[in-house]
Amino acid sequence: MIFLINFTIKIQIMEDNSFSWEQLGDMETGRPNLGLTTTVEAYRLMEYTIRLVLNNELGADMANKLLIQAGILAGKAFCIHYLDQSLSLNKFLAQVHEKFLEHAIGVLNVEKTDPEKLNFIVTMSEDLDCSGLPVTGNTVCKYDEGFLAGIFNTYIGKDFEVKEIDCWATGSRTCRFRIRLK
Repeated sequence: MIFLINFTIKIQIMEDNSFSWEQLGDMETGRPNLGLTTTVEAYRLMEYTIRLVLNNELGADMANKLLIQAGILAGKAFCIHYLDQSLSLNKFLAQVHEKFLEHAIGVLNVEKTDPEKLNFIVTMSEDLDCSGLPVTGNTVCKYDEGFLAGIFNTYIGKDFEVKEIDCWATGSRTCRFRIRLK
């Protein structure tokens, strides 16, 4: 016997359709035994099944665009919630490195900076999106592109474009991102 249950999950959307950190809930009350952490496998299970559904329903280009947009939204919220936007650029980048380690997002390092033109090259090793994936020849860290763009957009107050130029899935052992003004 199969039972079908219809239910609706109501997520409070802000009146202006924006995201609020409070939408994440009270983790201490909600997860008193399991706490704030999960495994990379659980994260990837969620991300890659969402990616597959988006890809199948909307096509690869739209799926990538939506993952980038979601990453931008998350990066902005992360920056507002965890990062001190009043710091100088070098101190801010050091803080991003530390917060990524603290939250086990990845090991972020700055390879090149051009503060005059606001161009950067950063690497991320052991990242959530792709470290350990099979080599496919394609970059896959679209969410990370958006996440980094959201952080830079919020800190500097201008729109940035982030493009992954090396990826574990292309055979590199670290992801490399070019960050520049739009």
